[in-house]
Order: sequence, then structure tokens, then C-alpha cells
Amino acid sequence: MRSLLIALAATVALSLPARADEVTVAVTAIVEHPALDAARDGVKDALAAAGYKEGENLKFIYESAQGNPATAAQIARQFAGEAPNVIVPISTPSAQAVVSSTRDIPVVFTAVSDPLGAQLVKDMEKPGGNVTGLSDLSPVAEHVALIKEILPNVKTIGFLYNSGEANSVSLLAVLKEEAEKAGLSVIESAATKSAEVQGAARALVGRADVIYIPTDNTIISALEGAVAVAEESKLPLFTADTDSVSRGAVAALGFNYYDVGKQTGEVVVRVLKGENPGDIAVKVAAGTDLVINKGAATRMGITLPESVVGRATRTIE
Repeated sequence: MRSLLIALAATVALSLPARADEVTVAVTAIVEHPALDAARDGVKDALAAAGYKEGENLKFIYESAQGNPATAAQIARQFAGEAPNVIVPISTPSAQAVVSSTRDIPVVFTAVSDPLGAQLVKDMEKPGGNVTGLSDLSPVAEHVALIKEILPNVKTIGFLYNSGEANSVSLLAVLKEEAEKAGLSVIESAATKSAEVQGAARALVGRADVIYIPTDNTIISALEGAVAVAEESKLPLFTADTDSVSRGAVAALGFNYYDVGKQTGEVVVRVLKGENPGDIAVKVAAGTDLVINKGAATRMGITLPESVVGRATRTIE
């Protein structure tokens, strides 16, 4: 029933007659959580800054797949059928669904870790076709260094992820490479849906020294379950998503996703003004923030070193 309502809502929203000077930007995300919501808001604000304002000359459509890949595909097909000026899929699963659904409508993806591995484009500099976008490839080497700085005796990193998310599989490969360089090992624990996250976190207790969560939409949407296990077990939990630190992670080094959205929105503006998306290079998002949570560190049985506290861009007490 929910899928039907989503489809009907998208149909009604997109089929309303547009004014001659109005453009339509259709945005979809695989799930709603703070990082992806911030990216969406950044896109809208970048459009407004460029003169495309909702209610004046912009129709801004947003649909969430609520974590369901089948719904993501349904939304993608609906958007493709209604032919907005630009489609902006947020996250790898939504981007894959949209790119599979249209070869003609301009697509500007965002919050995709590995556009090549996800087969969204064949070349980052010259993507070709109707697709370009912004990658949020995590600085994994810096994440490993941060974990070692906070916990010098760490030996094993527990990687909590959805094995069905292409971006997370790519990040696992990068993590294994960087961990090996640092003399660490990686233990995997997978959850393919949000209801499995707490159990997958519990499977790392006694096997890993820390839990590390990548920019994985399934895990982050159910982060509180993993945090509860981490606090109960005194197993420090780190993420690649800075918005997750206020929800109970010890620390994260990553992007401000509102800024990622604004950078994406600037690309959308270029397309709306006539540039071919296939001629616009896919960029890696700029900027990294270090966010720490002193209370979470205490609850998980560790003390953050002054070297980390001193350079944090944001501290949660």
C-alpha cells in the first residue's frame, strides 16, 4: 500500500501543469536519515541561491524509498516516465535505480562512494551519456589513523555494513587495504535490513576491538541499535558519517552533507542552464569535519586524547 501511495503521490506531483518558466527537479533517496536529508536540503538551497525557487519557477519533488530497493526502482521508473528536467538520486541504490531507468533525462547523483564500482559512469573525468554527480568517497586511511590515535592498542576493526550496498562493499575493500598497512585486521558483520543491525553489531562483541560503520544507509538508518550494543559492551563505535556522532558514535571524520548537497545543487544548476551532464566531470566532495562525542566515549569506556579533542571541528559533550 505504501509503495502504491508513493507512486500516486509522485504521479500527481509531476503531472500538474508547469508554467513556461518553471523547471522540475525530482529528488529521491533510498532512505531518510540526517545525512541524506541534509544533502537534499543542500541541493534545494543551492537551487534557490541560483534563482530557482520553489513556488516561483521551481517544482521540487522528493520521494524516499524507505529503505526498500524495489520501491527505489518504482520511484525511478515513475520519475523517468514523467520526464523532469533533472533527476537527483541520493545514495548508491537510488542512483543505480535511476540510471537504469533513463538514458535521456539528465541525472546528477550524490552521496555515492564509488560511482565506477556502482557502474554509474565509466570515467570520472568524462562520464558521457546523461549522468554526472558527486562522490562522497570516505577518507578511509584517515579513519584508520584516527581510530589508532584514539586507541593505540587496537588490533581488530569490526566492519558493520549492508553487504547488498555496492558502496559499502567497495569501502570494505578499501578498509581491508588500509587496515593491513596499519597492521590491523578486519572482521565483517552484515545486516541487509535495518531490523538486523543490532544483531549484526552484537555479533562483533568479543571478536573486534572497535566497531566501524561506513556511509552505509541501512546501518546508519538504524544506528541507535548498534550504539546500544556498543555502550553495553564497552565497544567503541566509530562512523564515517559526521551526523551520526550526535546519535551516539564516538567520533567521525567525514563530510558535512549539507555542503555535499550544495555542491551537488551547483552541478544541477549547470545542467539546468544547458550543460550536458556527460561533459561534467564527476567530483569527490570537498571538505572533511572531525566531530567527537565525549559522552559517548565515556559510555563506551574510553577517554579521547587531547590531540583529537583539540582539532575537532565540533564537540558533543
